Amino acid sequence: MAAKPDLTARRVRLGIELRRLRERARLTSTAAAELLGTRPGQISNIETARFGVGGDRVRAMAVAYGCRDELFVSALVDVAQDRTRGWWEEYRGVLPAGLLDLAELEHHAVALRTAYTAHIPGLLQTADHARVVFQQVVPELSPPQIEHRVSHRVKRQDVIYRTDPLRYSTIVHEAALRMKFGGAATARRQLEHLIAMGEREHITLSVIPFDAGAYPGSGQSVAYAVGPVPQLDTVHLDQSHGSVLLDARAQLQKYRTLLGRMEAVALNPAKSRDFIHSIAQQL
Repeated sequence: MAAKPDLTARRVRLGIELRRLRERARLTSTAAAELLGTRPGQISNIETARFGVGGDRVRAMAVAYGCRDELFVSALVDVAQDRTRGWWEEYRGVLPAGLLDLAELEHHAVALRTAYTAHIPGLLQTADHARVVFQQVVPELSPPQIEHRVSHRVKRQDVIYRTDPLRYSTIVHEAALRMKFGGAATARRQLEHLIAMGEREHITLSVIPFDAGAYPGSGQSVAYAVGPVPQLDTVHLDQSHGSVLLDARAQLQKYRTLLGRMEAVALNPAKSRDFIHSIAQQL
């Protein structure tokens, strides 16, 4: 049995997927333990991420549970064998765990699709814009807490600057573009940054103008992280009370459909950049 790992969202997800495989095989923890030559309590501890699990054990569990999807099993093995500590671990105990989970999710994603109504995407925010955003957090943050969050947000952006950048597609509503966070000068620099980032080959930036009328969704920020296999896709919702991660198959399908419908009503990337430029000129 592997040593107890840090309890991260990625580790928790591994346990959830192993439990799903067992339940799909219609095996109780006791029956699974008998097949694997271990105790029911160890099965439970693995599934709840209280214990770590090695790659060989993951493969043995997949065989016992009758899973023949080699790509899926290999992806689970990769999660089990990954013992590296990401840069976000420097913030553990300093920032809410949900912010660390988001950075980890983005780091390991194959691609990312997001949608924002009232905010500029975090991965495309300037430091000045982000600082103003965090100054509005309730309850109020101290200056050091604000700077910790700003630095964390900027470091998250490495996924779109690294040598193998994340494929990033984002939808931004006109409402977010017209929010003058930090005043006209800060807002103008933010819009100019959006235009520049939207010209990068791996980034697709689309705008939903007010004139588009109705569109689906509740207005909350949505991030859809594409995993190495579809079963490991994850939805991240940014809410006032904190982050929420969704991974049920029906939920994933719902948000794929939602993002697809939003993309259908948005301006294409070229027209979106022109649209953002026109708003920036008004500031």
